[in-house]
This record gives sequence, C-alpha cells and structure tokens, in this order.
Amino acid sequence: MAVIQLKNYVAPELDKGFVPAVLWNREYRKLADADKNRQRVALTLERVNGAISRFDTAILAETAENTALNVRYIERIVKMMLWSFGGYRVGIYGAPATAAEIAKIYSPDGARAFDYQVMGERIYDRTFEIVTGSFDAAPAGKAITVKLGGHFDGCRIGFDLGGSDRKCAAVQDGKTVHSEEVVWDPYFQSDIQYHYDGILDSLRRAAAKLPRVDAIGGSAAGVYVDNQPRIASLFRGIPEKDFATKVRPIFLEIAKEFPGVPFVVLNDGEVTALAGAISLKRNSLIGLAMGTSEAVGYVTPDGSLTDYLNELAFAPIDYRENDAPCDEWSGDAGVGALFLSQQAVGRLAPAAGFDFGKMPLPEQLKMVQKAMAENDPRAAAIYRTIGVYLGYAIAHYADFYALENLLLLGRVSSGNGGTIIVETAQKLLGEQFPELKVAIHVPDETFKRHGQAVIAATL
Repeated sequence: MAVIQLKNYVAPELDKGFVPAVLWNREYRKLADADKNRQRVALTLERVNGAISRFDTAILAETAENTALNVRYIERIVKMMLWSFGGYRVGIYGAPATAAEIAKIYSPDGARAFDYQVMGERIYDRTFEIVTGSFDAAPAGKAITVKLGGHFDGCRIGFDLGGSDRKCAAVQDGKTVHSEEVVWDPYFQSDIQYHYDGILDSLRRAAAKLPRVDAIGGSAAGVYVDNQPRIASLFRGIPEKDFATKVRPIFLEIAKEFPGVPFVVLNDGEVTALAGAISLKRNSLIGLAMGTSEAVGYVTPDGSLTDYLNELAFAPIDYRENDAPCDEWSGDAGVGALFLSQQAVGRLAPAAGFDFGKMPLPEQLKMVQKAMAENDPRAAAIYRTIGVYLGYAIAHYADFYALENLLLLGRVSSGNGGTIIVETAQKLLGEQFPELKVAIHVPDETFKRHGQAVIAATL
C-alpha cells in the first residue's frame, strides 16, 4: 500500500507532529501521477445563486488498497473548498467509489455532520448533498464577482461590529466627518433588541452629522448571505430556535429605518481585504487577521469581491492523523483557527515552557507579548512556530486562490512577535516554494487612517 512521506520538511520547533496540507497533497499527487491507472476527478461546489467552483485533480486507481489515501485526499480537498468557496451541493465526478465514502462522511450522522448541517440548512437553506458522475459530466466553473468599495462620493455611513465595541463613521465626499467607538457586549445577550438598538443608535448618530444619507455599509464577523447572518458570533447568545426569525432579518429591519438607502453588510474579513487592496493599491489579495480566531477575506486579480465564504478558520492546514488539535465547534482536527490565532499561542505556550494555568487566551497572549518585549527566547519560539504554520498555510491557500499578496493583521501579529512571524513565513516560502510570489504586508499608517468602518462606508 502506498504511503505518503514528506520531503524537505521544515518542522515547527514546538510542534514536530505538524503535517502541512500543501506538502501532503504534493506527495499524494506525485503518487497519482505515477499511477498509470489514475483517474481524473473534478470536484465542484454549487451555490444557490448559480455560481459553481471547480477543482480538477487526479487520484490513484480506485482499488481496495488505495481507498484510505484516496478518501483522505478528496475529503480534505472538499473540506477546504467548502469553507473557502461555500456550497450546498458537492459534485465528485470521475471517482464513484470515493464519492460514496465521502457521502457517508458528510451526512447527518457522519464525521462531518457539522459541515452537512451548516452548509446545507444554515447557510444556503438547502439540503446538503453529494452528487457524482463521470469526469466529462462535471459542470464548468461559474464565478460571480461584484465590484464593491472605493466609492467615496456622496454622504455615506460605515460601521464595523466587533465583540467588544462597535465602530461607526460618517463620510462626506471622501472626508471622514464623524467617527466613534462605542463599547458593547453583544456575545451573550439573549434579547435581539440589545443588538438592534445598539446598531441603530450608532447609525443615527452618524446620520446626524450628514446632510443626507446616500449609502450604508457594514462589516461583522460571520457568514452573511443577502445581508442576513447565517453564522455569526455576535449573536451567539440568541437561542437557536430564534435565530431564523430574529437574527437573520435584523439588518433588513434596520435598513427600513433608512428607506431608499442602499444597505450592504459583509463579513469583516472581506472588508479588511478590500481595505488592504485600496490602501496597498494591489489585488489578488488575502487579508488574514490572527485574532480570537482566523478571519479571512479575498480580493480577486481585478479588484472584485466574490460570493466565497472565505471562512478559513474551518479549513484544514494540518493533515496529521493522530493527536492533531481539534476544533471544539466543528469537531474537526487541524483547521486554521487552531494554528493562526490566539488559540495557537495558548496551545504552544506549555511546549515553550510557560505555565499560564487557566488564564484566558487574550491574557495569555499579553503575557507572551510581554515576554517577547523582554527578549524571552520562549516567546520567540512560539512566534517562529506560528511563522512556519503561516508559510505552509499561504502555500496551501495558493492552490485555491489566485494569490499574490497577503495582508497580515490581528493581535497575534502585533509587535516584535509579528515581525518574527512574517520573517519566518517569508523565509520558508522563498526556500520551499520559490515559484510562489506572494508578498506579505503589514498595515501601514494609510491603512490605519482609513479604518474598517470608513472603508465599509465605501461599499
């Protein structure tokens, strides 16, 4: 039976068991290319707006001895595609036996029951399904993009909803005439009226600074479809039974307070990426924020946003099969949130020699940052390890996105530790993936002056 063996592997110093997805996939593909009976496979994801994402590859011949490797390879690619692009209908064309196994995994009782439920009913209001057929029967990809952002004319309001504060700005012909930050605590509020009143209060205060309101744009964590939250941490305190009736329509109801005014709400990662593209004047860009979790947005080569989910916190970057860190929400192992966020710092701290006990993750990060400022080698080891994670993650993401630029943000990437992360990732990319020309950027003062809320106003 074939075995995947990694070559020229840079092991993260505090996490020797890490198996980079990009390297595992590369070695598997070499095996498949050498198999004269290999099978061409097309993987497709269909969304309710008719968009289709397609990924072509090949697998080993569908024999009993190859089943485990084939299923591992295709299942991880499907998982990556689901959380990169989104879709309620997965097509696996050219590999009927493998497709049958994947259908068992992505089922109400399978290992990916979370993805089955969220991708189906929660996000797309459909029953999630796996379809199969011959390779030649696979539908062509169909992209849907939209030009948003950069509209500084007129009187605009932008808002950015975070877990500890909400920001709102009023912009008139490109000039910020009002900007404020209001502390709030939305996570565990069980009454949706708290959220409604808070958001509307900020918008009205901004509107009072303008002669009129021509457009409103906003950003918030989560998945948004047609201005409706489908998964959103801001509303985690609302009972699940009330989500569809109270949370989903909240922005539609708020928009009614401004009749006739265009109103758009996007995932905060998308707005971050857009702000980065506008600030840097570069496209083909992923904005990646290492905060409480991993937040991501993407701007295409022509400067457009897409209908992709870009929720890479749920996408796998570590393929180890034993003892991989597991995400408590999705139940999956090796996903991005565990490696590119505060969770990674907390997980690596004991291996580096820190003993924080049950200290909350944000406080642990502060302690590591303090140690880094004091040139503590234990802290530097944590940041070098995360830098290796990031380098391999970027190379993996480049298999699915047209990627030339990455804007790195978030509390984990701040200070001297952030410099180590960037330098480590760039060094790894240069040595192991010289064919990739991905520049890593950090926010400059121009970006900071724009602000997320101001850029949201230009949507």
